[in-house]
Amino acid sequence: MKKNYVRAFSTAMLIVGTIASCDSKNDKNDEPGNTSAYVIAAVVDNANTLLTVSTLDQGVVPVGGGTNSPVGTYWVFCKDSYLYRLNYNQGAAGVSASYKLDAGGKVIARDNEYNIKRFTTYGTYGDYLITVSTGDRSADHANADGDLPQGLQLAYIHTGNEYYTGAEIDAENYLGNGEYVTLGGVLEAGGKIYSAVIPMGMSVYGVKAHPDKVVYPDLVKTSAGGSGSGMYVAGELQGTQHPNEVWIAVYDNESFLNPKLIRTDRISYACGRYRSQYYQTVWAAGNGDVYVFSPSYAKTTTDAHQQTTLPAGVVRIKAGASTFDSDYYFNIEAAAGGKSFLRCWHLYDDYFLLRMNDTPLTPGVSSMTIVSSGLAIYKAEDKRLSYVTGLPAADVFSAYGNDPYCENGKAYIAVTTTSDSHPSIYNIDVPTATATKGATVQATSITGIGKLTYKE
Repeated sequence: MKKNYVRAFSTAMLIVGTIASCDSKNDKNDEPGNTSAYVIAAVVDNANTLLTVSTLDQGVVPVGGGTNSPVGTYWVFCKDSYLYRLNYNQGAAGVSASYKLDAGGKVIARDNEYNIKRFTTYGTYGDYLITVSTGDRSADHANADGDLPQGLQLAYIHTGNEYYTGAEIDAENYLGNGEYVTLGGVLEAGGKIYSAVIPMGMSVYGVKAHPDKVVYPDLVKTSAGGSGSGMYVAGELQGTQHPNEVWIAVYDNESFLNPKLIRTDRISYACGRYRSQYYQTVWAAGNGDVYVFSPSYAKTTTDAHQQTTLPAGVVRIKAGASTFDSDYYFNIEAAAGGKSFLRCWHLYDDYFLLRMNDTPLTPGVSSMTIVSSGLAIYKAEDKRLSYVTGLPAADVFSAYGNDPYCENGKAYIAVTTTSDSHPSIYNIDVPTATATKGATVQATSITGIGKLTYKE
């Protein structure tokens, strides 16, 4: 494979081409005359294999004969054409690659590999698979004391041409409140990009640049501490001072410049959280309306000034609108007995799948300790949340296999339990929220499910 390293960003290089756009939810029907196959990314011990099958609904799938590949953090199906293995590394670039189906129905690796910087969220727009994180800007942006501002670090993979480029955009004082931000998800809707803006607090650079924006001076750290994604330095204000609001940025194109910022105070910031990852919770329904889901993760902070008082909920931006729909709100916690959710996905029409937490969010609880074994279907137009029945019991639940795959009114998701020796794929009848056990894969775990079609 050829390795493709980051090149300097140029807006002109990122003009959207004409090949099919990329979408992690693949529900396109097969085209007559084309070879198609369901693809399962399976882990066997510490090795990964890409298996092709003709059905997800039944049978036992052996792991021999698949295409071996390195283990991936996320598997992203770009429509029915390409499968991307995104690999996350905490401190260094993660080697990522893509795959396609050949004429014989076998998954094969494409030419290029990509050394992608650390990322905390990802999504698709036009011909691009985009990853995003927030980190120190380059040294030429430092203040007189040498403090570096925070910036949005963007990586673009062109799915058709297989080139890779990057960009850096200022993330300081993004919302006018002195705080720097990161993004949660990349959603293409109506030709634009919608992303949740996640306030992160004030960097050392930001505290010095905007001292009048420090609402709670006692939150400014006096020494370094923490670990992993919770690490902080002296002079930093870690975590937002404004937990009772949500902001959505609407960008005209993949440059991520000059966004339209939309705000409401009916829900808290919109993203699922696990360690350093910010899961997308902003999705478009089939009619183009954008639904914004908030788990109210700010309930887990330990300082009362930074805890949200708002329950997990859903609000809406009507297709083409530039404000939130004042007539739309749904309280998820009230419908779920006080519980929130970890992740959510659009399935089709106005149906969404939510991965529900087993216990309420409380101050000081870590994202790494929250068990989320339940699934629920949300019917947005009806404002109806229905827990999925037919899944393994919570006491034997071990793991889900990342993103679901949806077609023909069914959502497919992998489930690993402590009572079965191998993971199985459950299919959920979406309108009735009823799950049925389907194919079992003779592997340790399943990390991706989707479909590919061979095209010359």
